[in-house]
Amino acid sequence: MSHTPRLNFPQIAPALYQGLAGVNDKLKDSTVGQQLIDMVYLRVSLINGCAFCVDMHWRDLVKLGADPRVLNSISTWHENNFFTARECAALKWAETLTRMGETHVPDADFEALKEFFSEKEIVELTYAVALINAWNRIAGGFRAALSK
Repeated sequence: MSHTPRLNFPQIAPALYQGLAGVNDKLKDSTVGQQLIDMVYLRVSLINGCAFCVDMHWRDLVKLGADPRVLNSISTWHENNFFTARECAALKWAETLTRMGETHVPDADFEALKEFFSEKEIVELTYAVALINAWNRIAGGFRAALSK
């Protein structure tokens, strides 16, 4: 399989690129917390198989002080005790929304969020999941280049 970028999407459609980047910037102000948002980004990117986004968010999390061992276990978060109950609720929500065709977004997954997140944070978390799914499809579809 070729790893050559297909299109320079930011250059070809800069307004659309900046629109998504703007949502990303707004999420940095969320009380959900940047580290948890990046954990969600990493988990969703792993599910979607987006190498560019997995690499970027893994590195972002390390810069934020996350333990690489924990990050390497994020795909098995439900099988270990590295994650808080709040983080588990967010990761479950991210998986549920990313796989909504299979999960049908059960009420139990939504209700589990209410113990740890305000209504505003639930909305912000949901936007974060939607955003990273969009980025994964764009970066994966156009084969965004990994940097070494």
